[in-house]
Amino acid sequence: SVELCRINEDQKVALDLDPYVKKLLSARRRVVLVNNILQNAQERLRRLNHNVAKETARRKTMLETAGAFTPRSPSK
Repeated sequence: SVELCRINEDQKVALDLDPYVKKLLSARRRVVLVNNILQNAQERLRRLNHNVAKETARRKTMLETAGAFTPRSPSK
């Protein structure tokens, strides 16, 4: 918006750049909002992935522990 104002001052013909500046500011707000939404979603996915990995490791340990205590029949 600062660049547009500077260009407008340099022009011999006066242009009304206010609507364009408002559009740029509106677009910037929307981009920032979408960026925040994406960051929050990525953080939730990261936590979910971490919890899944932790649960998988816990279950694997339980299965290995349970396998160590099951009686095995002698081989023939």
